[in-house]
Amino acid sequence: MSNGNGVVATLTGAAESVKETASNIGSSIASTASDAVASVKKSAKKARKAATKRVTAAKKAVAKRTDKASKAVKKTVAKAKKKLASASASAKAEAAALKKKVGKKTATKKAAKKAAKKVARKSVAKKAPAKKAVKKAVKKAAPRKAAKKVAKKAAPRKAAKKAVKKAAKKK
Repeated sequence: MSNGNGVVATLTGAAESVKETASNIGSSIASTASDAVASVKKSAKKARKAATKRVTAAKKAVAKRTDKASKAVKKTVAKAKKKLASASASAKAEAAALKKKVGKKTATKKAAKKAAKKVARKSVAKKAPAKKAVKKAVKKAAPRKAAKKVAKKAAPRKAAKKAVKKAAKKK
């Protein structure tokens, strides 16, 4: 039976060897897995840091661009306001000048009307004596019927002046 004892010992040795190998493989797998987990964690941290850096850089770039754009818009708006203000001022000045001109024109028209009325009054006042002078001159120079006709025809100013000149020449 010594053969049986040797088989059992061999089998026991082989089983322990398999057990040992299995435990070595398990521990190496576990250590490899833990190394892999650690490596993945490191990679994830690096990726987070890189993503954070990129996001921060993008935010800064957007902020710079928005600042530049807002400054440009502010400048453009300020220039447009200045142009509108100057155009408004010049338009107001032009309107005031036109109002002054219109005021002067109406004042000159009023003055012209007043002057025309004065001239008309003077000419009306002068016509009466001219008619009287014509009548007197005609009475002296011609018979009564002819004098009446001449006096009626001599109503216009030019005719009255001519008659007065003729009467003055005769004297």
